[in-house]
Amino acid sequence: ATNQALTVVVITAVASGIGAALGQALGGRPGGILAGLIGALLVDLIGWAVWSYVMYLVGTRMFKGTATYGELLRTLGFAYSPGVLLILRFIPVLGGLLALAVGIWRIVTSFIAIREALDLDNGGTVATIVIGLLAYLAVLVVIGLVFGLVGLSTGALTGGLS
Repeated sequence: ATNQALTVVVITAVASGIGAALGQALGGRPGGILAGLIGALLVDLIGWAVWSYVMYLVGTRMFKGTATYGELLRTLGFAYSPGVLLILRFIPVLGGLLALAVGIWRIVTSFIAIREALDLDNGGTVATIVIGLLAYLAVLVVIGLVFGLVGLSTGALTGGLS
């Protein structure tokens, strides 16, 4: 069922991207349409793979969960399904509320997916998510710093050449 889970993530990523692109277009930023679409696609697809792997590592190593990476990848892929509603996030006021509701809904579905895939109790699942979230954020900070340094050095080089 990995292909089906991937299909769910792709559909939700496309829906989110369309919502972001429409928001850019309606906000008077037509240049941001493609960036909104591609950005949402990349964030959802890469985020799904990385989040699944972090949850797998934390759940199996620290809390003795019993799952393979593929099993957790599949269950978390299906947990993304509420994200299809993000196609409507361009709507003023309603879009923000909808994004909040989808975020909460995804937390609940992810909790269930992690609990069931890793065969953990509720406490172990919460601990896995909290520790995993901290690790995930640390990874994002490191990636952000690397890209920031690359951007700074590129900017410094091009600024020095002009």
